[in-house]
Amino acid sequence: MGCAPSNPQSSPAITTFGPETFKLPELGFGFDALAPAIDAATMEIHHGKHHAGYVRKLNAALDGTSTSGDGRLESLLAEVSPDNAALRNNGGGHYNHTLYWEVMRPGGPEAPEGDLAELITRDLGGVEAFAAAFAKAGVSQFGSGWAWLMVNGEGKLEVTSTPNQDNPLMTQCVERTGTPILGMDVWEHAYYLNYQNRRKAYIEAFMSVVNWEAVTARLEGTLSQVR
Repeated sequence: MGCAPSNPQSSPAITTFGPETFKLPELGFGFDALAPAIDAATMEIHHGKHHAGYVRKLNAALDGTSTSGDGRLESLLAEVSPDNAALRNNGGGHYNHTLYWEVMRPGGPEAPEGDLAELITRDLGGVEAFAAAFAKAGVSQFGSGWAWLMVNGEGKLEVTSTPNQDNPLMTQCVERTGTPILGMDVWEHAYYLNYQNRRKAYIEAFMSVVNWEAVTARLEGTLSQVR
């Protein structure tokens, strides 16, 4: 008598990474599209050099390795240990920058609208209070890092910041965890060509090119998983 076939549902999926598993995303606009808020030279170097470098190093670190699960970057970051510098820094850098490009656009709405605005009012005291808290998170982040608007585990909006390429998905690496829906890069490479050491001026400029429709879409997708 032959052995009964194993139930495929009983075996976890295995994902093996190759040399080009993760790819540099294309921008949805030209390098000069966000000027004068963010100049073309900064955009070209930031995307084509810095972000591309994180993708290259992430693929090199993971090439030939396997993981149980879906292999999505979000899943890897949710489980990354503080000691895994290659994944923490380069995976974080790839995720963070991908979100950063997505939440900017030329000519979008000037402020949050609809459900996003309502939740900002409910959880953060209004759009002006949120903008002030978000700017403070960016200005006060010592050295390199990111400012975030995230959905926390209770389904509420929260402003936080992280050093280096950490983000709120990294439950073992950061204090405040959640799912980012808006991220602002405050590394000097994001603004120094145009703003030098005037980080606050860069933050004000960044807020003028936020793609609030993309932020709202991220909010809706996140809340559908939290509920």
